[in-house]
Amino acid sequence: MALSVKSLQVNGAKRSAKPMAVVKPRSVAAKATKYAEELIQTAKNIARPGHGLLAMDESNATCGKRLDSIGLENNVTNRRAYRTILVNTPGLNQYISGAILFEETLYDSTDCGKKFVDVLKSNGIIPGIKVDKGLAPVANFPGETWAMGLEGLDKRCAEYYKAGARFCKWRSVVTIPAGPSAIAARETAYGLARYAAIAQNAGLVPIVEPEILMDGDHDINRTLEVAESIWAETFKYLADNKVIFEGILLKPSMVTPGAEHKNRATPDQVADYTLKMLRRRVPPAVPGIMFLSGGQSEMEATLNLNAMNKTPNPWHVSFSYARALQNSTLKAWQGKPENVKAAQAALLKRAKANSDAQLGKYDPSIESKDASKGMYEKGYVY
Repeated sequence: MALSVKSLQVNGAKRSAKPMAVVKPRSVAAKATKYAEELIQTAKNIARPGHGLLAMDESNATCGKRLDSIGLENNVTNRRAYRTILVNTPGLNQYISGAILFEETLYDSTDCGKKFVDVLKSNGIIPGIKVDKGLAPVANFPGETWAMGLEGLDKRCAEYYKAGARFCKWRSVVTIPAGPSAIAARETAYGLARYAAIAQNAGLVPIVEPEILMDGDHDINRTLEVAESIWAETFKYLADNKVIFEGILLKPSMVTPGAEHKNRATPDQVADYTLKMLRRRVPPAVPGIMFLSGGQSEMEATLNLNAMNKTPNPWHVSFSYARALQNSTLKAWQGKPENVKAAQAALLKRAKANSDAQLGKYDPSIESKDASKGMYEKGYVY
């Protein structure tokens, strides 16, 4: 009810009532950063129908492990050759809207001498960058970790933007067998929120990733409980830090039983539990949920994604896979120049399969037996 401008009687005294000031809502652009509109548009471009992310941001050490699996030495030349195969895959932009790069790759050039960033942009794929500095133990809490990298992040993000990156990724990890403790959960949530605010102020769309590791023998209900808790705390701190929800992307792990649990969940069960968690914790303003594969087999990750897209969702529910896109590619390549086309065909097949899954149209009958082989590694280091 509107205030009267007539005199009011308070405790027997008269005073003039003044109209209450009207508080105008702040525009999205005024909320936090001059890049607000650009951030929102970039997030929309990434989270478009039938598209997902190629995660090729493995550290040099992790990339070395993958090269070692096909008998190649871990050096700049071999890493560049492999990454050149990925970004030069013809037609990849039909299914991939963005690629997450490691810092070495962001500033490097392909075998043909053209910068990786320019190759991606010319192919209609948005370049992104991994910005965390890895995990460190939480003192006094054995088995738990925190993500390093906030110091100097503002300057690094500004440089990455100049270099052509338009989104970024920060990975924190939660482990169920070790807790998670309140300290580790808070460190994860608050660290992600500070990173997201810093990234947005530099013009980069932040991918928010509190990965819940598959390690453990717990059931799917325990994973759901932990996921709901972590995401509730994460969004509380994101809001406190005035992060623009329309200008972020999420990279959660799917809600599954622990890798050592006696019973595996079906795709429909994974979809049911995962969507239940998202609907309880994630605002519909967030444009895209780009799932990580987390050690699932190529086929399992695609089947689970497809099950989640059988019914409409308030967000773009898609993928940001590394191993679940690259495993077949590496096996097809084997480090041999004559196998480059076969490796690119393998990547394109996996990308299309997950694009179909994003649309709820995946047909598993196209898959080989190799696609169903698990890739879980206990205590996986990225």
